[in-house]
Amino acid sequence: METDLLRWIARGAPVALRIGGLLAFAPFLGDRAIPNRIKVGLLIVLTALLVPVTPVRPALVGPIAWTQMVLGEWLVGILIALSLVTVFEAIQFAGQFSGIQLGLALATLFDPQSEADSPVLSVFYNLIALLIFLQLDVHHWILRALARSFDYLPVGSAVPTELVSRELLRVVGSLFSLGIQIAAPVLAATMMIDLVLGFLSKASPQLPVLLFGIPVKNLVGYALLMGAVTLWPGILERRFALAVGAAEHILHVAH
Repeated sequence: METDLLRWIARGAPVALRIGGLLAFAPFLGDRAIPNRIKVGLLIVLTALLVPVTPVRPALVGPIAWTQMVLGEWLVGILIALSLVTVFEAIQFAGQFSGIQLGLALATLFDPQSEADSPVLSVFYNLIALLIFLQLDVHHWILRALARSFDYLPVGSAVPTELVSRELLRVVGSLFSLGIQIAAPVLAATMMIDLVLGFLSKASPQLPVLLFGIPVKNLVGYALLMGAVTLWPGILERRFALAVGAAEHILHVAH
């Protein structure tokens, strides 16, 4: 009985490490607002479900092999989560850009996810993205990607290479392009308003440009923001799908 238990633990520990890396950093699943006991319970349930269907790995000999396996499995879970985290970081980046243009650079709110004061529009953008994330069931996509990862990247076979680092940098680099895409309507409108107000100020210096410039920028910016949010589900659905696909591609090249 004791031997069977030890054998099951030896087989389940690497699986739990990969799941633990995912649950520690994945959006929503790794949120600090979720109690740790819930995360531990989810870790135990997922491990119990995946251990019977994961390929049996050869026995490891020596502390070096075990250390490599532990670090590799933890890294695999983090890589899956990190690809989704970049989407949310891009959303917060867009919120900071938009907030500066709308005069809200100094307005902050307590962000329950990061447990820190963040720009008010970044928090607002992040909450909208989280609601879309849940509405699209992307957290289910993550769990399916985790289950598939054991088929093409068996336990103990993850090998960090230069190609993995290059692909990871490419995924992180997409953060800026998505952030600019999300913030583009507000940025373009406010920049055009600044340009027009600048010409008006030069043409007629007696006009109180500063008095009505900020309200005009705010009204136009908020109106465009409300219209742009209706396009977010389609944009984010494509981005979440690309992020999950990029994570699986990184794991393929890590074999």
